[in-house]
Order: sequence, then structure tokens, then C-alpha cells
Amino acid sequence: MQKIYLQNWMKIKMIKSHSSSNKAVTLSINPDNPQLRLIRRVSETLEAGGLIVYPTDTFYGIGCDLFNKKGIQQIYKLKNRPLKKPFSIIVDSLKEISKYSNVSNYAYKTMKRFLPGPYTFILEGSRLVPKIMLTKRKTVGIRIPDNRICLDLVGLLGRPIISTSAIHTDPLTIKDAYGQFLDIIIDGGPISQSPSSVVSLIDDIPIIIREGKGDISSFL
Repeated sequence: MQKIYLQNWMKIKMIKSHSSSNKAVTLSINPDNPQLRLIRRVSETLEAGGLIVYPTDTFYGIGCDLFNKKGIQQIYKLKNRPLKKPFSIIVDSLKEISKYSNVSNYAYKTMKRFLPGPYTFILEGSRLVPKIMLTKRKTVGIRIPDNRICLDLVGLLGRPIISTSAIHTDPLTIKDAYGQFLDIIIDGGPISQSPSSVVSLIDDIPIIIREGKGDISSFL
């Protein structure tokens, strides 16, 4: 009888241990002066193939390393999103944008005026962008959010991360919804959630795809 009890107790303990190990760790990071040791910890998690939630200037996003194909596929499943609709990517500078897209002089000058900011610019993707992240027309959506945590993270990682809204507005709710599938959730404070404005700069013709945060009067 005691043997059976011990066996059941061990099973329960293993189940609880497994369940807790699947829960994301929440890290509170200062939005004005991000702690380097915490940014480094998140970067190392991305390097290891992890999935994270992080703040931007428009929403809390779910992301992974751009070159983590399994991670990208997992996020597609989490969002129940068709593969035909690629996510946008986040970089930390115009120099990085030129690595992952073909940037004309017009596009460069335009983006320099508006970035960092709540805009997603559609450009022709370069060969560095994985096919899963390109549209049928070989274009890619690129962002440089006006958010210190996000930019410090991408800068330390040295590669873009993918970006899609976590839908929920606060880290606690996000953890309840997705925690078991994530490795780290960054709590970067409250965010007034609203989508970015999406502007295509293909062929140097600005076309507004979606009006969101950010002034788009210059493109009208």
C-alpha cells in the first residue's frame, strides 16, 4: 500500500514539475534604462531557439530569432495564422534594413524621417530573408520600433526578430494565454496597444496598406 502511495506521489510530482517547467519566466525590464544582464539573458534564450514576448511601441509582440524556422512555425500555430501571411521583422537600424531588403535612395530617405517609430515599411526582401518570411511577391515588412528594450535586444542579438501581436495588453494575461509555449515574457510596463501604420515603398511609390499609429499624411 505504501509502495503504491509513493509511486502515485512521484507521478504527481513529475507532472507538477513538467507543468511548471513549461511556464514562461517573466522578467521586469526598465523601459527607460534596460538592465544589460536581463537583455543578455533574453538574447541568449533567442540564440538557443527560444520564443519570447517583448514590448514595442505599438503592442507586446511574440517573437523569435529570424533564422529559427521551428520557432517561426510554432508562432504560426499559436496565432492560428496561415503560412501565406508572413510576419514582419524587427531590426535596430537603417543599416540593418539594407541587409534584409533592397533599399532605394527614396526609401532610405523616407524611412530615415519616420524611424524609429510605429511604422511597418514593405520592401523587396533580400536573399538573407528566409522564404517563410517572404510574400509571394518576395516582399518583407520591416520595423524599427521606438522602444528601448526592443532595440537593445535586437542590437545585442545581432539579428532581426520576428514580430506579431500577442493580442493581450499585459504580461500577466499573455502568460495565462501562451505561457506554456514561451520561454520568456518581458514586462516592459504598460503599452497603449494599437497597430503600426503599414506603408509599401515598392517601386518608390508609397501606398498605405493599413492606417494605424503614426502620422500618414505625408503619404497621402
